[in-house]
Amino acid sequence: MPKRTSASIARKAQAKAEADFATWLMMAKLGGFDDLPTDAQSWLMNYRTRLEKMSEANATSATTRELYVQYYADMGGEGDPPEMASIAEPARNNVVDLKNARVARSSRATDSSTPARPKRALSPFLIFAGMVAIIAAIKFAFG
Repeated sequence: MPKRTSASIARKAQAKAEADFATWLMMAKLGGFDDLPTDAQSWLMNYRTRLEKMSEANATSATTRELYVQYYADMGGEGDPPEMASIAEPARNNVVDLKNARVARSSRATDSSTPARPKRALSPFLIFAGMVAIIAAIKFAFG
């Protein structure tokens, strides 16, 4: 079995830390705090104490960072884990915020290297006209 590199372990640990923390936080906000595992509850309690001392963004970042460090060690990472920002940059290029989804969708369509096909705005009209002609011909022939 090939040995995983520290970069791949770091990416997996970071993704797991961000996903787990977001899930736990959402479950707690929806009233499911008691249903969470005890370790998740302790992480959320640490987050809550951080919120009293710092902003929400900083508290979230600090908690996710500590969770990442723990996951990195649990997954077999050796030494100090790489910084989270250096790992996250390639993945963030594909993320689209809901606020910018419409703009991103239109920019992706224009960014493609394949030539755009011309729109066929006349096609439905031609189908309709053809059907009317066929119906008129049938009525004329059998009517």
